[in-house]
Amino acid sequence: MVDLDSLLTDLAAESAALETLVVRLPEADWARPTPAPGWTVAHQIAHLAWTDHVATLAATDVDAFAESIRHAANDPSGFIDRGAAEFLAPVPELLQRWRAGRSALDRALRDVPAGTKMPWYGTRMSATSMATARIMETWAHGEDIADTLGITRTPTARLRHVAYLGARTVGHAFATHGRPIPEAPVRVELTGPDGEPWHFGPADAADRVSGPALDFCLLVTQRRHHADLALVAVGPVATEWLGIAQVFAGPPGPGRRPADHRGSGERDEPAGVS
Repeated sequence: MVDLDSLLTDLAAESAALETLVVRLPEADWARPTPAPGWTVAHQIAHLAWTDHVATLAATDVDAFAESIRHAANDPSGFIDRGAAEFLAPVPELLQRWRAGRSALDRALRDVPAGTKMPWYGTRMSATSMATARIMETWAHGEDIADTLGITRTPTARLRHVAYLGARTVGHAFATHGRPIPEAPVRVELTGPDGEPWHFGPADAADRVSGPALDFCLLVTQRRHHADLALVAVGPVATEWLGIAQVFAGPPGPGRRPADHRGSGERDEPAGVS
């Protein structure tokens, strides 16, 4: 188990790393389209700012967050887009809004009593789960921006949080795609950015997925098609999972096409994992 302080430290580092990609961009580059259809670089940052905002509400103002839940229920296919659009602003204001929201969420999660589950879209989440999910989303949307700018980012050990969520959401991926949740567990065996082994799931599981941690994280966040990744699946459940892996909540999108970094960027909220 990773403690909340360590998670929030990694979340701050992941956010700061993404900020270095965008803070000096010419204003015209903020309007460049990203792999998420209809979203520019500015939309990607606005989405992160909006999600930090509603996550802070979930931690500090249950009634206000309940209003967000009602809006989502009334517009399940569009409330994510609407949230990003509402948080769009001129670049200096958008950057300040994003920074302020990150700081507010950090403070809010530190104040959540241990063992408390906050409301979220379709689930409830602990402070550690929320921090882990925010790392995942920040990294994934950062990948969209990096792709747009033609930048290859150096992976870090923070990817372990994304991999952890990916390994924990096997059943979620099957259910989201309308398939029976498999009873057989899946073992995930990855090689981290520094060569260290990362293992998730029972050691004796017959179904296994193995390969580079970066590739696994790109898979479960649907940033690459599995055919373009150096992942190996053994067993029927693991093999089927490669085609439908999805760490985030919401309906499945069409995914990325092989050898194509454009397609359906993830625009939904992370699946809750306690």
